[in-house]
Amino acid sequence: MDAASRKDKPKQKETSIRGDRTKQKSAQQELKQRQRAEIYALNKVMTEMEQQQFEAFCKQMQPQPE
Repeated sequence: MDAASRKDKPKQKETSIRGDRTKQKSAQQELKQRQRAEIYALNKVMTEMEQQQFEAFCKQMQPQPE
């Protein structure tokens, strides 16, 4: 019986390690998705600000009627 119980322990460890790896991989994927979403949001804000500055510059550069 001892031999049978010895065989179960490595399998349990492998299963535990696999589960941990799966959790870590999942956590990394979620982190990447979150970072990507933040980057897209920041890019959108920066593009809007750039457009506003460009419009202000264009207004400033227009000749003033006298």
